[in-house]
Amino acid sequence: MMNFRRAVSLVAWLLLAVVVYSTLSPVGMRPHIGNWVQFERFGAYGGLGLSFAIAYPRRRGLVLTMLLAGAAGLELLQMVSPDRHARFSDLAVKMAGTACGVCVAWFSVRYAQRFRLAKAGAVRNVNSDRS
Repeated sequence: MMNFRRAVSLVAWLLLAVVVYSTLSPVGMRPHIGNWVQFERFGAYGGLGLSFAIAYPRRRGLVLTMLLAGAAGLELLQMVSPDRHARFSDLAVKMAGTACGVCVAWFSVRYAQRFRLAKAGAVRNVNSDRS
């Protein structure tokens, strides 16, 4: 049976493939949800950061660095395609989404551990009161 982290890792790598395809494919072939292109970019890179940070929790710094560098590299590779363009504003949105996704993963793990510890302490206190 596949464990949770392995499943998230698979999702992260598949999402990365979708992001690379969407970034480098011709404009007409790029998948899009609606007219909120910057929101799509932020969400895609946020999901990418979140999924990689959950899949590799001990390497969050490396994940953040690699995804930020990857976003910059993919944005620069758009200059090769005649119908695509590289813009700093697009890169800034992608980097912000990545950073937010990694931060959400970090906060969720940090506070989930605190919640579990607090819950375990509350259960211990209730059991000791009954003795």
